[in-house]
Parts: sequence; structure tokens; C-alpha cells
Amino acid sequence: MQDHPSRRLPLGLIAGFSVLILATGGGVAWWTWKSAPSNTAKIENPKVTEGQPPAIAPDSSKTAASPDAATKSEQTLQVYWLTPTDTSFKLAPQPVQIGSTTTPNDLLTGAVQQLLSGPSDSAYSTTVPKGTKLRDLAIKPDGIHLDLSQEFTQGGGSAAMTGRLAQVLYTVTSLDPNAPVWLSVDGKLVDTLGGEGLVLEQPLTREQFQKDFPF
Repeated sequence: MQDHPSRRLPLGLIAGFSVLILATGGGVAWWTWKSAPSNTAKIENPKVTEGQPPAIAPDSSKTAASPDAATKSEQTLQVYWLTPTDTSFKLAPQPVQIGSTTTPNDLLTGAVQQLLSGPSDSAYSTTVPKGTKLRDLAIKPDGIHLDLSQEFTQGGGSAAMTGRLAQVLYTVTSLDPNAPVWLSVDGKLVDTLGGEGLVLEQPLTREQFQKDFPF
């Protein structure tokens, strides 16, 4: 099992990877821009870095009234990386500032693009394969529709696949941790991910992810 992106996970540390996920939700009503509850786990039980919330909601006075309305100031989102410990890894959110006078769709697009570009800080790692591209991201009434390029499915075993899926799921739901996500690769909904076949139940939610990949 190998992953070669820059600053990718040390292979000797990723055995027994799984992720603690938060409560589910869905529909257009979730664009209330609320903060996520705190979340902790290791790579056998991945966790958010202590002292950092899994998501930072924008100040309600600066947010749009609807997904299509423009915001009036720079917004803070979270991009999710991985950080190693002596025996495991932690899921680590890093606040990022994205744009101004932009829509929630644009904000999430910017966050995902930063994730796919890889971490600029050597303290963070990623299992998302280098070269993965964002083909499309759209906020629809039934959830967030995310379409990635074929590179997303390449390289790594089940631990690496679980890690990259967690990074993408957490990042794309950073405006609302309860949002449902429809994940596609090259325009096709993903039912299994990787050679070892992680079976995905669509739409993805943090809560369902915890059930599918228990720690």
C-alpha cells in the first residue's frame, strides 16, 4: 500500500484508520451556517487537533440569506489535513480565508481546491493523491454534489482511502457539518472506492461515515 503525494502520510502509521464523524442532517435548510460540535478521534480513531473546532461558521452578520446570495466579506472555512502522532494520526482542520463577495458554492469550491493542492505547512499531511482535480461542485436542494477526477481513486489501501475520503467529506461540509454529500468521480456516483473496495452509501454524511467505518 503506497501513496506518493507530497507530504503524504507515512505508510507505517496508517494501519487501523477510521474516523469519528458528527451528526447528520440534510436539505437546503442546513445553510444556517452554524458551528460544528467539537470532534475528537485517532487514526484508529482520527481526531480533530485539540483546541481547534471542526468547523468555524462565519459571523451571521456577514453571511448570505440564501445559498445564491453574495456575502460581503472574506469568509473563514476549514480545510482538513492529517497530522501524525507517535502511533496514529489526527484529523486536523486548518482555517483558511477564501474570497470576498462570493457565494457559499464559491466558498466551498475554494476550500476543496486548497485541499486538492496539498498542504503548504509541513506540519500537515494528506492522503488525497497529487493531481486530483475538482471537476464540479454544486449546492442543490438534496445536498452538496462533488465531482472529482479519476486520480482521487488511485493509490493506497483502505486506510489511505478512508483518510482521503474523510478529508474531502469534512472539508466540503465545513460550512455545515450536517450537510449530505453526493460524491462522484468523472461524473459517476462512487459506490466503492479503491482496489480494496470501500463501500460507500450515498449521500455521504459525517454520521453515516462513522457507522460505515466504525473505530
